[in-house]
Amino acid sequence: MAYSKEQFLKALSGVLYFPEGDNIVALNMVQDLKMEGHKVSFTIIFSKPDEKNMPVLRKTCENTIKAIDPEAEVFIEFKTYSPSLSKVKHIVAVGSGKGGVGKSTIAANLAVALSKTGSKVGILDADIYGPSIPIMFGVEGERPLTTEEDGKARILPIEKYGIKIQSIGFFVDPKQALIWRGPMASNALTQLFNDTVWGELDYLVVDLPPGTGDVHLTLVQTVPVNGIAVVSTPQEVALADARKAFSMFNTDNIKVPILGLIENMSYFTAAELPDNKYYIFGKHGGRKLAEQENVNLLGEIPLVQSIRESGDEGYPAALDENSPVYDSFMKLAKNIKALVEKK
Repeated sequence: MAYSKEQFLKALSGVLYFPEGDNIVALNMVQDLKMEGHKVSFTIIFSKPDEKNMPVLRKTCENTIKAIDPEAEVFIEFKTYSPSLSKVKHIVAVGSGKGGVGKSTIAANLAVALSKTGSKVGILDADIYGPSIPIMFGVEGERPLTTEEDGKARILPIEKYGIKIQSIGFFVDPKQALIWRGPMASNALTQLFNDTVWGELDYLVVDLPPGTGDVHLTLVQTVPVNGIAVVSTPQEVALADARKAFSMFNTDNIKVPILGLIENMSYFTAAELPDNKYYIFGKHGGRKLAEQENVNLLGEIPLVQSIRESGDEGYPAALDENSPVYDSFMKLAKNIKALVEKK
């Protein structure tokens, strides 16, 4: 028996969202309802982060759909609408299963490379416990200005090299370690997203903290992320953690589109021997993992001294067209751009 979209919407209009005192259809919270056989998928939009209602709504909606079609497979995605993000077309997160694989370096250079393709780009340093984007863009010690919109104070991002930059590092003492429990870190991240005046952006690159935890859950449950790219180095100890990251982002209650794997430090190339490749951390480990996980290999970034030097100096390597890694970062940006815009 074939079921119609109208049948499901009528049924979902019986699901109440108590904080607003009305049903989720009348409140225009149900978006992108799609059907394919017995597969039913849709998005529920919240006006503000409200995680405590998500599990109840998920279960109620699933039961409502299955009351019509007992064989239905129900896929529900939760997103939070934020006026500050309303003019941001695409949000791309850069994550890693572990620290030390060069995730922030990749995120910074990806933002620059996307900008060089002609896109309007911003970058959010969501690495709450170890923000490093201000250093990599040479804006450490700067403090964002504020403005007022609709009676509320908003934060103006720092701009450098044509990139809009926001980071918790602008608001804390860089010499002091942040000792925050998960909810505090999650709330801080939500504020950085929602209280920043991003304006019109084609891409907002998000530098996630390493690992899998509360901050990652907050991001995917409150922000419409278009996709995530996972960074790893070629050796097995790093690839094992990359597998965990893929697993987390693939779980049913998260389900963020995985753009693919970025292999950093793929091989070493000495400046005096630019044509030689030395596979210090193993050869093609990222390529093999991408094949095993059935994901795209987005790029292979070599281990070059100039990448580290440019990051320390606040001038990302992708800014320099004569850099030996310029082409690698441009290829990475074009691959991600093609995938995101296709999705």
